[in-house]
Amino acid sequence: MKHVRGPLCTIDVGEQTSDTEDIDDVLESYLGGRALGTKLAHDRVPFDADPLGAENRLYLATGPLQHSTMSFTGRMSATGVSPLTDGLLSSNAGGFLSRNFTGTGYSAVEITGSSDELVIVHVTDEGVEFEAVPDLAEATVTDTCEYIEDEHGLEEDHTVVVGPAGENEVRFASIMTSRERAFGRGGLGAVLGAKNVKAITFDGDSTNEVEIPPVQMEIHGEAAQAEHPMKESGTTSVTEYANMVEALPTRYFSELSFEGAADIGGDAVAEKKYKKGTCSACAFACKLPTKDEERDVVTEGPEYETVMAFGSNSGVDDVVDVMKSNKLCDELGLDTISAGDVVAAYLESEDEFGNVDLIHDLVEKIAYREDVGDTLAEGIDAFHDELGVENWTVKGMEFPAHDGRTLNGQGLAFATSNRGADHMYAEFYPYEYPLVDADDAFDKDGLEGKPPKVIELENINAIKDSGVLCKFSRDFMTEERLETLLDADYEELLELGGEVVSLERHFNNQRGFDRGDDTLPYEVPEFETGLSEYYDERNWNDDGTVPADRFDSSAASAPADD
Repeated sequence: MKHVRGPLCTIDVGEQTSDTEDIDDVLESYLGGRALGTKLAHDRVPFDADPLGAENRLYLATGPLQHSTMSFTGRMSATGVSPLTDGLLSSNAGGFLSRNFTGTGYSAVEITGSSDELVIVHVTDEGVEFEAVPDLAEATVTDTCEYIEDEHGLEEDHTVVVGPAGENEVRFASIMTSRERAFGRGGLGAVLGAKNVKAITFDGDSTNEVEIPPVQMEIHGEAAQAEHPMKESGTTSVTEYANMVEALPTRYFSELSFEGAADIGGDAVAEKKYKKGTCSACAFACKLPTKDEERDVVTEGPEYETVMAFGSNSGVDDVVDVMKSNKLCDELGLDTISAGDVVAAYLESEDEFGNVDLIHDLVEKIAYREDVGDTLAEGIDAFHDELGVENWTVKGMEFPAHDGRTLNGQGLAFATSNRGADHMYAEFYPYEYPLVDADDAFDKDGLEGKPPKVIELENINAIKDSGVLCKFSRDFMTEERLETLLDADYEELLELGGEVVSLERHFNNQRGFDRGDDTLPYEVPEFETGLSEYYDERNWNDDGTVPADRFDSSAASAPADD
């Protein structure tokens, strides 16, 4: 099996020390990216770690495909204990960081401890340096990137940065890279913020060679030549279709379609697009640099989930207003899905849907934890009773679009996801709209035959997150091509993906997670039967736990003080 190469670099930001460690035995079995981060976290982070404490560890990792020149490979993975869900969580981001990360020669970087002062950590192939930056306290992402470029000559493609939201430990704060790309879900930005790390830079010329088969060029060529709606309007190309089939959450999930969908959907966003946007090495170019000169808004996006959260779910039908919300979240370092849903919850409580001035004010108040923003920064699961609104979360994570009340298999996938209410964990929704060939599609109603497919998709997405491979490669990445690229049988890859999912679940079980956390705030037909079938197919216990003898619980039962 192809795998990423290089040692692990462990950085203790409290002691301001760094060490390297040979982890070839782990790399050979765990590929890279999410699988690598999950295995390291499972074995090295105490099961009772405070997500915002010094004992939590953040892992950044690439995979073997970051050593290719193939489209869909400009991504990398981040893993840690989530301040939002309280479970082990991985998030990945696109952009241009991954090749600069591989240049350091490391397979992964581990951040532990907590600094007494705000610092930037500089990681190169020659070592690690720490820079105190008290003047950057609560600086925006752009201001931080400009400082790094002015002082160190490193452009934003070499950086991960937290905005004010991360420093203020907002539980859904993002880690930003390439300025406008986000490790978005689950609040890993707050993990870095709690460690008093404002940014990490990566630079070097020591990339370890991983030979990638020639099929990479076939895929790259097809990505360049393909006619695809995402090349014009990104993920927003699905907006009006989701609205038509009643899968577009509206006005804090009280409705399933939005009368203003066309005004914030694919065509509306495409009209504001002013150039092509892409990730490193990718010819698919599905990103969305947008601007409105009249109102002086320039951003990247919004993507479909942001259109839902700050558009339909907040009762907003002006695409420029949604663009401004997107821009604010990127600058302040906030996950747009959770932030938009949190704002929508407040709008519901105050009967203020569509009040864009209030929306933008709330985003800033959340990032700086000012006034009601301090309450909202804790997430819907924490404040829903106080505001008198329904708890639209799974495992504490706010919902994206692709509503499970209509797309029932996606509903099951929201419930089983170790990451919480996340549409990309299994990515079942394309099979129910459907956005796949008719022979592969499922009827959107009910759960018959769906649990095994949820498992397959969770497993193969774990492999894509470990490769690291963009999920939007699905129209180009056959089973045979994936086998060739990673030099492994498809069944072997599925088995490893299942191992990653079970490792996450086992870690979370030690923190108290069980079947009672695999729930939904709405009814899905035959849900409990489908959930039991899912557990049975995974060879887990019917209470949602991994059998006790599956993994050695002693590995992370005590703090790792190495």
